[in-house]
Amino acid sequence: MKPVISVTNLGKKFILGERETVAPTLREAFKNSLKSKAQTFFSRNGARHPSVWALKDVSFEIFPGEVVGIVGHNGAGKSTLLKILARITRPTTGAADLYGRTGTLLGVGTGFHPDLTGRENIYLNGAILGMNRAEITRKFDEIVAFAQVENFLDTPAKRYSSGMYLRLGFAIAAHLEPDILLLDEVLTIADASFQQRCLKKIKDASIEGTTILFVSHNLNSVRTLCDRAFHIKAGRLQDEGTPETVIATYLSVESNGDC
Repeated sequence: MKPVISVTNLGKKFILGERETVAPTLREAFKNSLKSKAQTFFSRNGARHPSVWALKDVSFEIFPGEVVGIVGHNGAGKSTLLKILARITRPTTGAADLYGRTGTLLGVGTGFHPDLTGRENIYLNGAILGMNRAEITRKFDEIVAFAQVENFLDTPAKRYSSGMYLRLGFAIAAHLEPDILLLDEVLTIADASFQQRCLKKIKDASIEGTTILFVSHNLNSVRTLCDRAFHIKAGRLQDEGTPETVIATYLSVESNGDC
C-alpha cells in the first residue's frame, strides 16, 4: 500500500536573532549600528548567528485511513512538523510528500480571512482545498450545524470569539472531505461537549478513509483514537509504535526527568 504521507530525513533549522518591534531612539540606533558592524566583522572571521534545530532527521510513513497521534513536551518540534506538512513553512533538509487533499487546523483562526464573513470563509477554505462551489454547497449546512454558528454566518470573522473560530475551523477542516487531516493541539480550549463531538468526528472520518495526524497532550484521546503514536523529543522522532507502548515510554521518560 502506498503511503499518503512520506517524510524523509526532515530537518528544520531556525536562525536566532532580535527583531525590532518599535522605532529605536537615536542612542539605540547608534548602538545598533555599531552592533551590526561588529556582527559583520565577526561573521567574516568565522562567527555565525546562533541557530537551533527544531527538527532533525525525522522520517516516517503514514498510510490511508490511519490515525496517528504525536506526543511530546512543549518545544519538542511537534507543531513545526505539522507546519511543514501543511506547507506553512519550508524544511531546511529532507522532504515531506503528501498525496491528496489536505485539511488543516493548526491554530485558532488559521486559514480565516478576518474581513470575510463566516459564510465567505467556508467557501474560501473549500476553494483552497480545490473544491468547486457545488461541492462546498453540498457540505455547507452540515458544517454550519456542527459549528453552531447559524446566527453569525454573515458576520465578519474578526468579530468571532476564539471558541467560534475553533468550532467553525474544525467543522470546515473535517467536513470538506480531505484525504489528510492535520490537527494541532487546539481542542484544549473547547468545552468538553464540543471536544467529544470533535473526537467522534475524527473517528468517523478515519473510518471513511481520511488519514489523520494530530498533536495532543490528551493522552487518553491518543489511546482511544489512534492506530499509531509518535513521540518527538528535542526535534527527533524518539519512538513510534502502538499508542499504549509509546505513551508508556513517554511517561517513563517524563517521570525520570529525562526530557
